[in-house]
Amino acid sequence: MRITVFLRQFVILAAAMLLISSCATLSPNGVGRVRRYTFAEESVPKELDEFKIAFISDLHYPSLFNNKRLGKLVHRLQKESPDILLLGGDYVTDSDSIDVLFESLSAAMPRWNTFAVLGNHDKRNEELIRQAMGKYGIYLLDGVAWCTEFLDIGGGYTVAGVYDSFANDTLFAQYVEQLDDSDFLIFLSHTPDFVERHSITADLAFAGHTHGGQVSLFGLYTPVKNTRYGRRFLRGMNRTTNGTAVITTNGVGTSRRKVRFCVPSEIVIVTLESKKL
Repeated sequence: MRITVFLRQFVILAAAMLLISSCATLSPNGVGRVRRYTFAEESVPKELDEFKIAFISDLHYPSLFNNKRLGKLVHRLQKESPDILLLGGDYVTDSDSIDVLFESLSAAMPRWNTFAVLGNHDKRNEELIRQAMGKYGIYLLDGVAWCTEFLDIGGGYTVAGVYDSFANDTLFAQYVEQLDDSDFLIFLSHTPDFVERHSITADLAFAGHTHGGQVSLFGLYTPVKNTRYGRRFLRGMNRTTNGTAVITTNGVGTSRRKVRFCVPSEIVIVTLESKKL
């Protein structure tokens, strides 16, 4: 009898430990995890070997992601010391938080620059967000009439971003054709669907919006996906139909409901590795 009770308690404890380890969602250190990728492709020029890219998205500040966690996030980004920082949109839940957020993020201090796009939740505070980004030296990849804009920053690579990844598809046709000109093209979109839908030809794309589902049962069942492609671009690194590698982050904050389950908030760190050395 005692052995049966002991085994039952052991199984419950083991299951609880597995749940905690596999669903490490809420961390006192700002985010649940740092998700690391090594991108080793023939397209990476030798000048970009060991080039480090940090990417965060969907902060929805302040939601579950509060002021204390913001400070921890910035500290972690400083420790990572990336060459560039990418911001994927959906920044705040109210206009009073805009200046606080971008002032804090400006302290992350990547080696080169911080680049950003807007998300669907940013429209109601668009002008204030634009002003804050300009004030704190964050380069908004913007353009006119929802176009893409390119920024050559040396080393044989280009950062391109789309202003409104939910806009009318026909508005992008003339701009998408320009994306083949770069030696190494980094493309930033709020949603991964845009990269697939427009057959974006980039070496590496970054997107958010899905929150990785935000709630999932051990990665097997995710009720809300926020993408028309199901699980295909829900989270992690995947390839589009035309072969573009797109990394979709779980994001940092939460929307609708302040809960995460088995989908940890994250900072994405990508280290480029050249095969041309």
